[in-house]
Amino acid sequence: MNEFTPAPVKPLVTIDALESFDIRVGTIERVEEVSLSEKLMKLTVNFGDHSRTFSQGSRKSEPIRVR
Repeated sequence: MNEFTPAPVKPLVTIDALESFDIRVGTIERVEEVSLSEKLMKLTVNFGDHSRTFSQGSRKSEPIRVR
């Protein structure tokens, strides 16, 4: 058996680099099935100042329950 060699640890991110990231949190407003697909879902996400539509490829056989 071969010896396991872990990947090297990456260097820490500096505060200056972290401040340059654009991280946003949104609320999923709508989930729809994509026609002609068994796995794709169409998500509408509201970020406060705008909304975007994304495709998600993890649909399961049971329906998604939205609270």
